Amino acid sequence: MPTVLNSLLALPESFEVGYLEYNRILPLETTATHVRVAIYGDADADVIADLEREFSRPVELVPVTQEELADGIRRAYAAAESIVEVVNDLRGGDEFSDGDDRALADARDLASQPPVVKYVNLLIKEAHDARASDIHLESTAQGLRARFRVDGVLADAPAPPPQAQAAIVSRVKLLAELDIAERRAPQDGSFRIRLEARELDIRVSTVPTLHGESVVLRLLDRGGQPVSLDELGMAPATLEQFRRLLARPTGIVIAAGPTGSGKTTTLYSALALRDTTAEKIITVEDPVEYHLMGVTQIPVNRKSGMTFASALRSVLRQDPDVVMVGEMRDPETAEVAVQAAMTGHLVFSTLHTNDAPSAITRLLDLQVAPYQIAATVNGVLAQRLVRRICPDCRERYQPDPQVVSLLSGEPEGRPRLVRGRGCESCRGTGYSGRIGVFELLVVSESVNRAISAREPLAKLRDLAEKEGMQPMKSDGWVKVQAEITTVEEVLRVTAH
Repeated sequence: MPTVLNSLLALPESFEVGYLEYNRILPLETTATHVRVAIYGDADADVIADLEREFSRPVELVPVTQEELADGIRRAYAAAESIVEVVNDLRGGDEFSDGDDRALADARDLASQPPVVKYVNLLIKEAHDARASDIHLESTAQGLRARFRVDGVLADAPAPPPQAQAAIVSRVKLLAELDIAERRAPQDGSFRIRLEARELDIRVSTVPTLHGESVVLRLLDRGGQPVSLDELGMAPATLEQFRRLLARPTGIVIAAGPTGSGKTTTLYSALALRDTTAEKIITVEDPVEYHLMGVTQIPVNRKSGMTFASALRSVLRQDPDVVMVGEMRDPETAEVAVQAAMTGHLVFSTLHTNDAPSAITRLLDLQVAPYQIAATVNGVLAQRLVRRICPDCRERYQPDPQVVSLLSGEPEGRPRLVRGRGCESCRGTGYSGRIGVFELLVVSESVNRAISAREPLAKLRDLAEKEGMQPMKSDGWVKVQAEITTVEEVLRVTAH
């Protein structure tokens, strides 16, 4: 059943367990237009009117079984005994209201209050349990808004009362060893936390906003393991081509896509194919996300002058066979990477581009000469991550043919596809986990000539598709037909 975290926030104090059980309802989530409410049996008109009055918006009923409803109520209030109780404790008084004239010692004291400490700890635990990659604490006119990024999409999390905003931000800054007195300049830091048997590295970024500081915490699981290349979701033909590129002794292989599209995960999977006993493999990363056995991993540290470019220059004096550069973000890094490939090294790196052919034009923007690109780049794998349909609430439905045609290019026909209805295990989203959609540009002789001749991007793409490159949307449509994801999800990540 779609029990989502923000349903805990949506329940007014008058919504006790007995009231919900008697009326056989459970509010699930609020949107800009309505409130979703799980219900078993027939709806009581007075109860629906009470809900609409309480939430100031129309009710959308979600029919569930008696067992699902009972389990949902139990789980909602079991969670409430932890983080929601802490939120209530934070509402207890005015001691958390630290204005700008409060002394630094007072700010530190407020940040160390038990409810504040417990809220931050529980928020991180809730985020990890939800498989979130980031926690967003956003300062607004109404107070601090908390959200988790789960499978690439933001969802509301239990938020603290407005008076605790400054204390909670100060708590996070103390953990990350940041200056809690500095509220007018961005700051970056990190800390490590242990959750049961797991150890998390947490990167913290703060920025001043109109209503106070906003904070983002990036969760990196130190106990995680790189994903196998076979598990990323590449089509068999794409996977075989990509493996051949990775097996070459020299050149550059690029993973392209926006932030959060899984590029680094793909490169880790590629490194796992290399023989660490026979080769010297060095990575330059920001940050080091997974620890690889037999691989020398160097974290970027700009404060000490260790940039991608400077680290890469030093790495090339370490006699490497394979080098992974976390990102080619400036002309200097791109120049050193190209020189490394031209002097007999195999280089893996990433670029922020919308598709595979655009990576070529991006290298030109980074002042790499066309002949150097043609001579060194073996191939570009562009990718996005789409959410998988939840296996516990799959249902068949008739999609809008016009929406399907945007992806399939076939306006006729009314295919029956699969989507997630929304359940407890997927927190009401209808999705659980992610898989990649890909397009692989192999730099063949003809593509090589087109690059050297500075052919326009459109011609480069047409040429690549004629030589077998499957566009990302086509790969996404294959996964929709295989009932792995939905049309809407593929369009969400590939529309550009």
